[in-house]
Parts: sequence; C-alpha cells; structure tokens
Amino acid sequence: MIERYSTSEMTELWSEANRYRMWLNVELAATEAWESVGDVPKGTTADMRALFEAKPLDEAFAVRVAEIEAETKHDIVAFTRALTERIGEPAKYIHMGLTSTDVVDSAQNLILAEAIALIEADVHALMAAVKDKAVEYKHTPCIGRTHGIHGEPMSFGLKFLNFYAALQRDCLRLEEAKKRVGVLMLSGSVGTYAHFPPELEQLAADSLPLEVDPITNQTVARDRHAELLNAIAILGTTLERISVEIRHLQRTEVREAQEGFSKGQTGSSSMPHKKNPIATENISGIARILRSNVQAAYENVALWHERDISHSSVERVILPDSTTLASYATRRLTKVVKNLVVYPENMEKNLNALHGLVFSQRVLHKLIDAGMMRETAYDVVQRNSLKSWESATHLKELLLQDTDNSLSTEELDAAFNLEWYLRHVDAIYARFDL
Repeated sequence: MIERYSTSEMTELWSEANRYRMWLNVELAATEAWESVGDVPKGTTADMRALFEAKPLDEAFAVRVAEIEAETKHDIVAFTRALTERIGEPAKYIHMGLTSTDVVDSAQNLILAEAIALIEADVHALMAAVKDKAVEYKHTPCIGRTHGIHGEPMSFGLKFLNFYAALQRDCLRLEEAKKRVGVLMLSGSVGTYAHFPPELEQLAADSLPLEVDPITNQTVARDRHAELLNAIAILGTTLERISVEIRHLQRTEVREAQEGFSKGQTGSSSMPHKKNPIATENISGIARILRSNVQAAYENVALWHERDISHSSVERVILPDSTTLASYATRRLTKVVKNLVVYPENMEKNLNALHGLVFSQRVLHKLIDAGMMRETAYDVVQRNSLKSWESATHLKELLLQDTDNSLSTEELDAAFNLEWYLRHVDAIYARFDL
C-alpha cells in the first residue's frame, strides 16, 4: 500500500522482515515438534530461538534472502539458505518434512490474525466515537429523509445509533473471519502428512496462536481468505455509509453537520470559501477498493488439483492492501466523527422548511381515527399537501380552511406536535443499554 494510506502498524506487520520472522516462527514450531519426539537433539530449538532473539531477522536479512532468491527463483529455498548462513549446522533440522506452502500459508495466517486484531481495535475506537454522538444527540430533533426527500421528524442521535449497530455486526464478522483464517497447515506435499505426522502438527499448533486445519491439500483452502476479504469489504460499506451521510449533511443546502476544518486548512486552490468533505469522500473511494478486492479473493478459491500458485500474486496485493486500507479508513473516519461540527439550528430550520408537510401522516391517522375512510382521508391530506408545496402555505392553515377536514384546531395542533415523533427514542436506546 502507498504510504499516503498506510499506518505504521500495518506497514511493519506486512514488511518483508516481519514476513520472514513469521516464517521462522512456523519453522521453529515444526522443529520443536520433531524435538519433542526425539528426532531432533534436545535443546536445538531453544538454542536457535536464543540466537534469533539476540539477533532478530531484520531488513539486512531480507536483503540477503532477495539476493539468494535472484538465483534460486524460489523464496522458501532462499529463506532456508539464508537461515543456514545464520545458524550453521543446526539448520539441517529446519524445514524437515515440510513443503513451502506449509510455511507460507501458516505464517500468512499468523499475520492476518494480527492484522484483523488491529482492525478490530480501530473499529472499537470508531464505535466509541459514534456512541458518544448517539448519546449526545439522542433527543436532538431533525428531519428524516427518504429518497433524499423530507419524510418525518426523527432524532439526530438515531442516525449514529444505527451506525453503532452496524459496527457491532462488523466486529462479529471480523471475529468469525479471524477464526476461519487462524489455522495452521503442516500437512506436507499434497496434504497427506507423509513426511510430517498429524500429531506433530498439533504439537506445533500448541506453540502458535493457530488452530490445526482439519484437512488441506497443499494449500489452506482460500474460501477462508475470501470470507475475510468479504468481512473487510462489508466493514468498508459501513464506513462509506457513515461517510455518505456526513457528505450529504454537509451540502450547502442542508448544512446540518460537517467535517471539522482545522486552522490553516484550505478547501480549494481557486475558491477560498470552500470547506469540502474530503475525508469522507476519500473513505468512499477506499470502500470501492475493498469491495473490488473481494472479487479477486473469490477467484482465488478454485485452484488446480492439490496446488497451484495463481493465488499467490493476487494475495501479495489484496491482503496487505485490504487490511491496511481498512485500518486507515476506520481511523480517519474516527477523527471525522470526533471532530464533527453539528448545527442543531439548521436542523430546526430544515424541519420547518416544508411548512408542516412532514406531519402529513399524523394528520392522516387522526382523520381515520375520527371516522373517515382511509382513501378519503388520504385524498384530503394529499390535496392540501400539494397546495402547500405550491403556495408555501402551512399545511395546518390549509386544512383549517378545507370543509372536508373534520379535525378541530386542538386536534390539528396535536397532529403537528414534534415531540410525539420522538416518544420512543429512549426505548430504542435501551436495546443497546444506552
């Protein structure tokens, strides 16, 4: 991922040096398993661990692997040869009974588990910011819109409570996906365990934060990774959903909320007055990438026979990119929500912009309650509503002049009562213990 959309944690996690450290973790877990059954001299693994703790695999080691790979054209062979240079004689116990994919897939799953944990932490931070806004504006009235058109009054906080609930579901999907990719595979060539017995695989898993994959061929099945990319993409749709709402609310004609605008910030190179929703627009764009990467993950599921590497080049791009972008976008949106500028006075202005038309359903129901047939009541309210649209006259005033209206002034006043629409807000919040 380009530096502009990266985070320091994800950059380190997906670095070549860290990838080799994860490969080493898998290799040492396998060596330790062999040692536990007496096929490797006792203390060998501990000695190697001490060696690498004293001198961890770093960027210089990654450079050496690249130099060897230029000749071998095989990354794991280059890696094991570089380890031999570092370890010496005990290196002969590295990679016993394993095939390349055992190491690559298992290590990649270790990285993915850590990447998801980072994203989960970011999502929880966003949830906290969203929850604060939901609580703060719990009883702040605003207009609810359907099809972009004024519908009925609602609470501004309910918008954020909806976002909070969606983020809760995103967390559940991420947690399930983390379980699905958090598997170890040390089944060897074509997945038969011919050279590395299943009981050793379990011993290796016990020393790693992974569960044994119950059956594989020579790769971990890629439906696991497709599920992860799908969970990340759905998180992206939630981020975009929040962003699109903020973008709409920031439109000049609406101006109920807007992104914070810092001192010294500029909105346009040509129009000095501009304050643009640049962060939320950026997040909308990132969400498109997250969704498009899912298609590539789906294509990776069907591989030839027991193994091919058509998925490898794809994953070198989509896995670091998707996890990094998800973390970056979530953090950026958290800042937007925390620094959101809200204009309750404009919400009130917009509530009144249609001269009472947003109370039309309440009037309809009151006419029905008074004994009028629904179709007749609908015609009465719609007829006067259309007049209100055209004349900018308050709906209540027109209804009082309509001889077909059977409601008194007091009954109409009750129909146009804003608080009536917000009377169940507390009950909705109680479902979330808020």
